[in-house]
Amino acid sequence: MTPAGAEAGPPRPRVMRTVHRQVSPSYPSIAVVPVFILAMAAAGCGAASPRYTSVDRPPQPQEHDEEEGRFAARIREEETREDDRKVDLTKVREGLATSADTVAPRVLAPPGVDRDRVLLDVVEYLGTPYRHGGMSRDGIDCSGFTLQVFSNALNLKLPRSTREQYDAGAEVEREQLQFGDLVFFNTTGHSPSHVGIYIEDDLFAHASVSYGVTISSLESTYYSKRYVGAKRVVNDPEKK
Repeated sequence: MTPAGAEAGPPRPRVMRTVHRQVSPSYPSIAVVPVFILAMAAAGCGAASPRYTSVDRPPQPQEHDEEEGRFAARIREEETREDDRKVDLTKVREGLATSADTVAPRVLAPPGVDRDRVLLDVVEYLGTPYRHGGMSRDGIDCSGFTLQVFSNALNLKLPRSTREQYDAGAEVEREQLQFGDLVFFNTTGHSPSHVGIYIEDDLFAHASVSYGVTISSLESTYYSKRYVGAKRVVNDPEKK
């Protein structure tokens, strides 16, 4: 208070005191928690975020042989232009379908390969349209075709992608190809990107980007210059 008769002086400055409150480190501030959650969500760490996936997640169909799907237009153009040894599919189909009833010598097949059973599956798939990531007679891609035939005919489970199938089995020289060997090609510039099943007389069955499941010749310009090797994935049962 100002005494009576005294002049009022300038106002006294107000002193602010800072109170320091100690927060226990064992319990985070409630205000920090929602901020942390929002930051995590913004960073994409939520369970539904596509940029974080489990290493145990099975491969999805669209991930298999992505390059073949991505370069499909170019492959069709090159295959149509350079496949100069086209196979008469009608004659081959008839020959394969009646193979089991003929008395002619058969092409050598590795031990453990049921030639007739494989041919039956190949014939049933002939004409199936190509579909990237497909695994059925409604549409199938090259590694899906080999996987399905080996699974159905030989009860052998192959990896899903062309590159994984190339890493399986034992390497085979071209001059020593036998029925049922897997033959591989570089059709995209990143080898290997295409796979088929060797039949006989330089012919192989495969799911072509241009023609669907068909029979082609290793001697055609398109396939001969893109051939990268072969693998034998069926083990000799006598050597186990």
